[in-house]
Formats: sequence, C-alpha cells, structure tokens
Amino acid sequence: MILSAEGLKNKEAWEAAGYSLPKYDRDAMITATKENPFWIHFGAGNIFRAFQANVVQNLLNDGVLNRGLVVAEGFDYEIVEKMNRPHDDYSILVTLKADGNVEKTVVGSIAESCILDSEDEKEYSRLKNIFSADSLQMATFTITEKGYSLVNGKCELLPAVEADFAAGPEKPASYMGKVASLLYTRYKAGEKPIAMVSMDNCSHNGDKLYAAIHTFAEKWTEAGLAEAGFLAYVENRERVTFPWTMIDKITPRPDASVEEILKKDGIEGLEPVITSKNTYVAPFVNAEECEYLVIEDAFPNGRPKLEKGGLMFAERETVDKVEKMKVCTCLNPLHTALAVYGCLLGYEKISEEMKDPQLKKLVEVIGYKEGLPVVVNPGVLDPREFIDTVLNIRIPNPFMPDTPQRIATDTSQKLAIRFGETIKAYDASPELDTADLKLIPLVFAGWLRYLMGVNDEGAEFTLSPDPLLDTVRPYVSGVQLGTDVNAEEVLKPVLEMREIFGVDLYETGMAEKVCGYFRELTAGPGAVRETLKKYTK
Repeated sequence: MILSAEGLKNKEAWEAAGYSLPKYDRDAMITATKENPFWIHFGAGNIFRAFQANVVQNLLNDGVLNRGLVVAEGFDYEIVEKMNRPHDDYSILVTLKADGNVEKTVVGSIAESCILDSEDEKEYSRLKNIFSADSLQMATFTITEKGYSLVNGKCELLPAVEADFAAGPEKPASYMGKVASLLYTRYKAGEKPIAMVSMDNCSHNGDKLYAAIHTFAEKWTEAGLAEAGFLAYVENRERVTFPWTMIDKITPRPDASVEEILKKDGIEGLEPVITSKNTYVAPFVNAEECEYLVIEDAFPNGRPKLEKGGLMFAERETVDKVEKMKVCTCLNPLHTALAVYGCLLGYEKISEEMKDPQLKKLVEVIGYKEGLPVVVNPGVLDPREFIDTVLNIRIPNPFMPDTPQRIATDTSQKLAIRFGETIKAYDASPELDTADLKLIPLVFAGWLRYLMGVNDEGAEFTLSPDPLLDTVRPYVSGVQLGTDVNAEEVLKPVLEMREIFGVDLYETGMAEKVCGYFRELTAGPGAVRETLKKYTK
C-alpha cells in the first residue's frame, strides 16, 4: 500500500485496513479547482493538513463542494518538493481520540501544491494566475505569528523586507513581500475582491496580516513602485478584508508510535523527512479530535457554506469574545498552571497530570470557580462546555504527547493575559472580590518557586526558555529549600511588575497571599506537594 494516486487505486486494501477514503471524483475536483480556484492556503504544515484540508474533504464527500484547496508553501519549499508532490498531494490524518480509538483518513482535498518563490518563474506565474482569477474568494494563512513580522527581535527591519521596500513588487524576497506582490497582481487584474484570512493562533491575527500588507502597499505606492490606487485597494473593506479568527486544535509533530500503527497496516514509504530548514514532515499527521475555528464573516467575494463543515462564522466582536474565553480563562490558564506545577513535580506529559488529584482540582477550581464568573459568553461556544471538553477530553488525552516543559516556555510573557485579565475583571466588578481568588495566586507563587530551578525533591532541573529569565531569576537565586525566607523582601520587585502579571499585585491586594504561598512552597523537599494538598481540598 503506497500513498499516491496509483497506490490508492487498490481501494479494497485500504478500506480493509480501516481507512476512510475520498468519496468524490478526485480527478474532476482537481480539474475544477485549477480552472476556478476559490481558496488558496499559505503554510503546508500539520495544522492545515489536519484541520482545513479535512474540513474541505468532508464537504467534498457530502457534495457541498466540488472544488478543493490550493496550498502554497513559502517558508520551506522542501515540504512541497519532498512530501506533497511525491504523494500526489494526498496525506493521512490520524485522529487520536481520548477514549483510545484511532481514526485513519486519507485526505485528498488538496488539488494543487505551489511554491511561493519569486525566483522560480513557473511557480510564481502560477500563483499570479491564481490571484488573478475571478473565482478566488480567500487566501488563508497558518505561518505562525512571526511570519507576519517585518522586523527582528531588536525591532530592526529584516534585510529582505528592507530590500523589498526598495525594489518593489516584481520579485520580492520576503514572505510578506511576496504575498503583497500577489495581492498587487489581483489589484492590477481589476481590483478584484478577496478575503485575506490569518488562521494563526495569535490575538487579532487579521490585524497582524493587515499591518504587514499595508506597510508594503504604503512603501511601494509612496516610492512610485506600485500604482497609487493599490494602497486604497488594500484599505477598502469592500474589496479586501483581513478577518479575525480564533483557531484551536492540537496537532503535534508526527509521532513514531503512529507511524508504527500505519506500518502494521502495510503502508510503505512513511519515513519522515527532516528538511534543510529542520522542518519535520511525514506523509501522515496526527491530531486530537477536538477542533474550533471561529471566523469573522467578512468575505467581499463571497464564500462557500463552510459552516456545514463545522467552521463558525460571526461578527468581529464575537471572535474577540471567543478568543478571550479561550486564552484568558477556559484553556490557556489551565495549561500554564499544569506546566508550572508539572515541572516542579517531575511530570513529562500534560495528560498524566490529569491523573493527579491535586493538579486536577487545581485547574478545575481555576477554570470553573475563579475564571468562569468573568467570562463573557460569546454565544457560538458555551464556556462551561468548552472547559468540560478541555478538562475531560483534551488535556487527559494520552495520545497527545505535550509536555509541561514545552508549555512552560515564555511563561513570563503569558501570565498577564492568561491570569491578569481575570484579576482586572474582578477588580472592576461590584459583585466580585479579588480576595476570593485562591488558586490563581498559587500559580504565581508556583511560577516563582519554579524559577529556582529545583524540583519538589530538591533536584535541579533545566528551566524552559523565557526572555525574562535573566531579569527575574536573580530575585529567587538566593532562596534555599528549608530555610526561612523573607518572601516580602525577596519578591516585592517582581510582584510589582505589571508587564509580567498584567497588574501590580500590591495594588490588587494579592501580593501578601503570593508571598505566603511562596514561603510554604519553599519550606523543604516535598513542600510543593503538601501545599497543593492543603489548598486543593
């Protein structure tokens, strides 16, 4: 059994091995898509293959669509060269369910894979043709948040971006420059409407994409390198939109245990490829069963009925509410709490932590009791049901090989949004009192205890990367387990840092509680466990 158009002609063997196959005429779909493309996606990674491509596959199976996707890769061309094209743009989606069941699907909804390379005339001409098509309704993106940035960590223009500003839209080298160039092609083809839709997991993602494209349009028109009307085109929401979205689905890198399952089924050629840019890709992708994608319904050239595939369309304000619900209360804070205490207690899988009665109670109280009272119900998703799914299905899923060490990365950058917004909401509410928050400050104290780099048994461990480690670690570096610590004196400069907690913990009246917890957590080996037992009864 080989994953290719030829190999899939042996349908009986695939179906006998438990694989769901495309139920549509794929050749007809490919022809229709190439003639009248409606959706091009940038970023041929795992989230796209597990989510968007599968949604389109289901809609093709149901007869809602008769055209599929075009995918373009602009960061790592080898993904297309070594994975998409050798497998005729097929991939295998392995859905790993929390109950232990595994679903295997051959996804064939990608009609064409392209390389976003302005130096390759054939590839770039094809992309220009696609962007000139009347039928094109949307260009979507999963290229990570940094993909939209035009500057480096020092806020200096990236060299490729600076060169593109000067050279114009003919042959740009930067990712966003190339996308702006393709949009300029659509402008020159008749100012045709399109939705430019970021589907990356970052706040107000559409604004990030807009800022990048708008900057290029501004620079090029000011320098006379593009027609003056291009800037107005980008700014005109009746022609070009940049909707906000909220996406949520865990798609870890292809797992060796999943590869073994497929090999036992008799599938050949499953070996993953590590590209020269260190991208790890395989003919299959493994993912959790839960998925959410809420999209601002702003499509000036229309859109197909993607809601029939489970996508949710709403007003911008609703998308914002869903994102805040997820990031500030119903998912991300729970992950951070498990990450901090998981590292201290020596856990290596987030899923295993949900078998720990104290850690389970910790996140239940933070989610249901402390966070839920300040959540604004977005309407399209019920917050309590969302937390139910997170705590009962998603986090405990043993197939999801996520680690507390990974999630603990950049914690100093996460606390303000994941917990600070809840504290602010309590402060602003006439009915709620920050004094009633018991376990959110325990997470803060746990993070400060984590910064000591010593686990609950007293052994040293490696802290996850964080840009503020050098700033905050010195405050706790002199603290020793089992010695009396003047927590107020040691921690005061950190607890006042709004950039970390989103608030000054002294002004909110929470600093004393955090200091008290910290003293208990550092009382000696085993103190972390004892403190958790005490406060999660």
